Amino acid sequence: MTQKVIHPMVKLQRKVQSLVDSQIIKPTDSIWKIALLYGDEWQHWKKDLLDFEFTMRDPVSDLLAVEAWDEE
Repeated sequence: MTQKVIHPMVKLQRKVQSLVDSQIIKPTDSIWKIALLYGDEWQHWKKDLLDFEFTMRDPVSDLLAVEAWDEE
């Protein structure tokens, strides 16, 4: 039996979707609002988001819309 490894960005995406579902943030909010909720972990996530060419002004919905996190 093989186990599929989940990409770290999928984990972030799921957490952010949970925040949207809980109405803590809105899909139209800028990604930078996530920083307020992640504290010390934010620098790591911010770097990853920038590596995937997101800006902190992009809406959360852009992050949630990604279907595959392929690294080339």
